[in-house]
Amino acid sequence: MGLATVYGIVQQSGGYIFVNSKPGRGTSFQIYLPQVQVTAEAPQTPEPPARAAFGSETILLVEDAPPLRELTRQFLETYGYKVLEAPDAFQALEIAERHKQEVRLLITDVVMPGMGGRALADRLISIRPGIRVLYISGYTDDANIDQGVLQSVVGFLPKPYTRDALASKVRELLGTPEASQPAQKTGKEAGS
Repeated sequence: MGLATVYGIVQQSGGYIFVNSKPGRGTSFQIYLPQVQVTAEAPQTPEPPARAAFGSETILLVEDAPPLRELTRQFLETYGYKVLEAPDAFQALEIAERHKQEVRLLITDVVMPGMGGRALADRLISIRPGIRVLYISGYTDDANIDQGVLQSVVGFLPKPYTRDALASKVRELLGTPEASQPAQKTGKEAGS
């Protein structure tokens, strides 16, 4: 499936892709793209994050894709949040039971192996009443979480999302910030 995607992108760009494969020696791919006559613009420095998005609350982040979990954790820490992270719902429940301090927000992927984000949120709310929930998903069908399920304690953020979109949604769910922290600059996007 990944090779088909690469082939499609190369073809749409007016390029060519060649494959050379020999048993016992491996496979090589050569990609040729048309030359562009436009000069590249200097990269823009990302704007510092909005002060209103900062906080110091503890957030439980549950994402089964390690690179996305790491990037999302970094985004949240940039805004001053303390992050507990888990690769699946079962480990998230263990963390929630062991962690004695307040956890204000659960950020969970909707579709995960074993137990999905919705079932996790239901179980976690019974353990920690008052916790707020932010569902994240790359599947547009998961937008149905918005249909009649969302309350003031639940939100939805589609993937991919930017650092600022994540921070804004987190602050929206948590309300007034508890503290302000200095930010580190980053221009990455998560979930792509």
